[in-house]
Amino acid sequence: MKSKTQILMIHGGMTFKNQKDYLSYLKNKEIKLEKKPSWAGDYIDKELGNKFQIIKPRFPLQDNAKYEDWKIWFERYIPYLRHNSILIGGSLGGIFLAKYLSENKFPKKLLSVYMICPPFDNKIEGEDLVGGFNLKSDLSLIEKNCKDVTLMFSADDDTVPVYHAEKYRNKLKDSKIIIYKSKNGHFKISKFPEIIKMIKEDIKK
Repeated sequence: MKSKTQILMIHGGMTFKNQKDYLSYLKNKEIKLEKKPSWAGDYIDKELGNKFQIIKPRFPLQDNAKYEDWKIWFERYIPYLRHNSILIGGSLGGIFLAKYLSENKFPKKLLSVYMICPPFDNKIEGEDLVGGFNLKSDLSLIEKNCKDVTLMFSADDDTVPVYHAEKYRNKLKDSKIIIYKSKNGHFKISKFPEIIKMIKEDIKK
């Protein structure tokens, strides 16, 4: 039996300059009882679960993330990935992939890489992008690690402003950059048919 194509998804997160800011966030964060819509939850499982093995690790300290912790955990999964896997990173998970793939030669052949609204630098609204997630100036290894890289942004995103797309475009000449008119701000959507279609096309190539 042919093995299913694997998709490894890296969720978003937050970083804080210090413990005081983190504790302040915990004390003031709005409490919500209802489940928030997320395309990366049940939707992607329902749409792709039959033909793909979807792997969704929970990365350490999601709300007070450190790059080195995430790197260790990510590398624990690499031996279990087969050739021609797909990597998806959303928000902080997107810049994590950008940093990791620009600094490390990936040991397996990647079919495609998707970065959804990844910040490029610390210029993001109301948050500090710290914790070691800063990108180095040369990102060329990303495109050597994978020939099929797609970055997606939303023009109405008030967390990662759309000008971050241009910063990536200046560094990644061969990658595909898509800017949607609206994905309910920071991709707060329950369905994402465009990425489903792209992933299904990936395995036809």
